[in-house]
Amino acid sequence: MTKLPINLTDLLRQRTVEGERIEYKAGWNPDAIIRTVCAFANDFENLGGGYVVIGQDCDANGLPVFPPVGLADKQLDKIQQVLLAACQLIQPPYFPVLSLEVVEGRNLIVLWAPGGQNRPYKAPEAITAKHKAWKYFIRRYSSTVEAKGDTEQELLSLAAKVPFDDRFNPSARVDDLSKPLMQGFLEEVGSALAADAPGLSVEALARQMNVAGGPTESPWPKNVGLLFFNETPERFFPAVQIDVVWFPEGAGGSRFEEKIFKGPLARMTREALHYIQRNFLRETVIKHPDRAEATRVWNFPYAAMEEALVNAVYHRSYEEREPIEVRISNEELAILSFPGPDRSIRLEDFQAGRAVSRRYRNRRIGEFLKELEMTEGRSTGIPKILKEMAANGSPAPVFETDDDRLSFVIRLPRHPLSLIPAAGTGGATTQVTTQVTTQVGMLLLRLQGEMTRQAIQDALGLTNREHFRKTYLAPALEQGVIEMTLPDKPRSSNQRYRQTALGRSWLERHPGADTG
Repeated sequence: MTKLPINLTDLLRQRTVEGERIEYKAGWNPDAIIRTVCAFANDFENLGGGYVVIGQDCDANGLPVFPPVGLADKQLDKIQQVLLAACQLIQPPYFPVLSLEVVEGRNLIVLWAPGGQNRPYKAPEAITAKHKAWKYFIRRYSSTVEAKGDTEQELLSLAAKVPFDDRFNPSARVDDLSKPLMQGFLEEVGSALAADAPGLSVEALARQMNVAGGPTESPWPKNVGLLFFNETPERFFPAVQIDVVWFPEGAGGSRFEEKIFKGPLARMTREALHYIQRNFLRETVIKHPDRAEATRVWNFPYAAMEEALVNAVYHRSYEEREPIEVRISNEELAILSFPGPDRSIRLEDFQAGRAVSRRYRNRRIGEFLKELEMTEGRSTGIPKILKEMAANGSPAPVFETDDDRLSFVIRLPRHPLSLIPAAGTGGATTQVTTQVTTQVGMLLLRLQGEMTRQAIQDALGLTNREHFRKTYLAPALEQGVIEMTLPDKPRSSNQRYRQTALGRSWLERHPGADTG
């Protein structure tokens, strides 16, 4: 019996929907439960396994129902006995972590089934059948299904391919794990295990958190444990660091300032985020003389920068001897990491916010970052970056990689109306007024509703397309006074342009502007 490294009550109260990493079972159904445990152990998508909550019912949408149906006291011992025997039927044998929990006075059994070290696993379709048929099972969304055909072949190809972060590290010792860091993590995520941690040895605590394993006589820490719960993980993984580089004269200039962040993964990431926020993020307030409401923009929105950096920490390879690098200039904030995204993801899907990874590189790192609420996972990072940049009125981010996918760069362009920041002045707010060229003002006055490029050009009486683009359209877009209706498809035949709030504000303050 053990306690979970998560807070189950909080998990349920957050109305966590049944999905790829959690399954609710209202009653004791050994056949279905063993199949799901087998599927979590196979961890086909490298998500870190999952949880089976027995005694918890859910509605038609997969949301937990309160109070849970629960399990009778007299059932608990019998269920555990049957589970022990049933798990021995999984080939190779696999035993999830079992925890007894009480939620609103009702008994629940929770099985925590991390991705196994010896996949692929197969389980009998019916554990009580006289003639058992063993099959491979995986998770598909909120269902456990049999792996067949090409899917079965792909699962078999994963044999012995345990993700690097979930592997044992034979060059380290369990004592290299820091008990205070492990306790701090458990307290932060609200785990019931935090109360028992002071009385446990480092090895016992690490085993319960699944950051150590191996035989009793020779336990080993896992790489993820050393990355999160060792004060100097760079001893085991060279270049585990974040380099923040400021180029006051631009990337081609002769001067730059550098600050390097090292230490446990979560702390290192947070310190780098706070440093960038304090020193390089700047808000510009555009005041309007005819109304109290001002327009506020950031040079780089914090939420987009945070998501981009955490994305790099989550998805970089810790076998590569290259740090994550954040390069900041007057014009952009760029985050470089190694290697690039999986070859199955097309670059145009990144730009459109449709990038979905087929399989995650660091299943356990993602699990810990999610518990710390530093990432949501499940391919939500890129859409969030796009959304936050658009909400700030910034140009769209740029995603770059090479044909061999050796590296990945996320570029966040500076908002064109934001004043250029100086090192050490982050967080400052500057007030400015909006100024546009005569040509941009003429375009704004002619732009009614949503219009095509040709319609705007005709309204202005211009015949030279390139002159119109360079002198009128491009500056208006850069200054944020107009916007595309389809920003993700700039060359679409359905593209239209319209005034922004900033553009309408300028028109209100210049009712007598020259229309040409």
